[in-house]
Amino acid sequence: MPEVAPVKPKTKSSAAPSQRQLRVGELIRQALSEMLARGDVYDEVLATHPVSVTGVRMSPDLKLATINVLPLGGEHKMAVLAALDAHRKFIRGEIAHRINLKFAPDIRFHADDSFDERSRIERLLDSEAVRRDTRKP
Repeated sequence: MPEVAPVKPKTKSSAAPSQRQLRVGELIRQALSEMLARGDVYDEVLATHPVSVTGVRMSPDLKLATINVLPLGGEHKMAVLAALDAHRKFIRGEIAHRINLKFAPDIRFHADDSFDERSRIERLLDSEAVRRDTRKP
């Protein structure tokens, strides 16, 4: 009888986020958006560049939050990320006070490139080569 290879169990990271991950991510997004809108995080760069918090991805154990941010207008991404990163400890503490969790998650900021990617795809779809390929004969 041939030997059968064991089936690898699915890892939690490859699965879709759980309802709890989504709920906690949304609570963190709302808390950070409120902090930035009120000016609770004071920084010269953040004061002159409004920031949109576009999403938060939580790790399965809820100990790491990856926060996607986008400066309005899409410019000065690196300066905004550096400013947010400089205030990471303060932001983490404020989130811990506003949200009732067993552990305050470690936070990482990431520039949201989804709008740039969307624009690139739209330009590609509007190109003459794609139009020519999609015409009916």
